[in-house]
Amino acid sequence: MQLDNQDLQILKILQHDLRKSIEYIGQEVGLSTASVQRRLKRLRDNQVISAEVAVVSPKAVGQLMSFIISVELERDHLNHLAQFKNRIKNEPQVQQCYYVTGDTDFVLIVTATDMEDFERFVQSFFYHDSNVRHYKTSVVMERTKVGLTLPMQLPL
Repeated sequence: MQLDNQDLQILKILQHDLRKSIEYIGQEVGLSTASVQRRLKRLRDNQVISAEVAVVSPKAVGQLMSFIISVELERDHLNHLAQFKNRIKNEPQVQQCYYVTGDTDFVLIVTATDMEDFERFVQSFFYHDSNVRHYKTSVVMERTKVGLTLPMQLPL
């Protein structure tokens, strides 16, 4: 799907505040309300906008700790990778997962209420998986920047 400058402006606005009205967006990008509505439908239908979610404060819901975990698997067979990916997708404490190159296979962002909660996660998730060769954990001291916003610019 080709995006023009007005599409990118709409996306930029929505990435920062999804509650902005269609009227406000139209004024900001120089389009009618109907035109903004059509563009939003097209962006959603084409999965350019892949989700519309609320960002919840971890502290407000008792998720006081975050961890960055590097995971090295024992075997690189496709079925083992698929099994691990499926386990990750079904684990609510894993906020993000990246399949990466280098010395490790995956990098996970995990949340927990406290160290005991994290220890339960580690034991249930890693100790009972013979495919996990090694994992390394870093405790997040501060959430300096957290987000999923993307820079919006037209390709050259």
